[in-house]
Amino acid sequence: MTTWSPTPAVFAVAAGRAGTAGRAGPDPSLERALRRWLALGLLGVLLVPALRGSSEWLGWWPLWLVGMPLAAWWALHRFRLPPAMPTIRALRRLRPRRQARRRGLPGMAVRARRAT
Repeated sequence: MTTWSPTPAVFAVAAGRAGTAGRAGPDPSLERALRRWLALGLLGVLLVPALRGSSEWLGWWPLWLVGMPLAAWWALHRFRLPPAMPTIRALRRLRPRRQARRRGLPGMAVRARRAT
């Protein structure tokens, strides 16, 4: 069993890494490779009919040529939403919404009085 306990310096180093990682952005060479893979895969699926099918070993080709590079590129950018999404959220906040009220059916009150 160890008796090591973290010092404030350890937390400062970890905070410094976390602060620069968000601002630094993804690795440019990895981003370039994913973009190229996505572009070539998309062109291949659109232009070569055989790449729209599936393989016994790999499965559905468009998933591996377009879907997975796109998901990896999105994950590389830490799953950020497109810029249009905040404007939609802001519009939803601007519109006031009231709680809906239930309306009774016209004959329900009469039937309730007859039952008692």
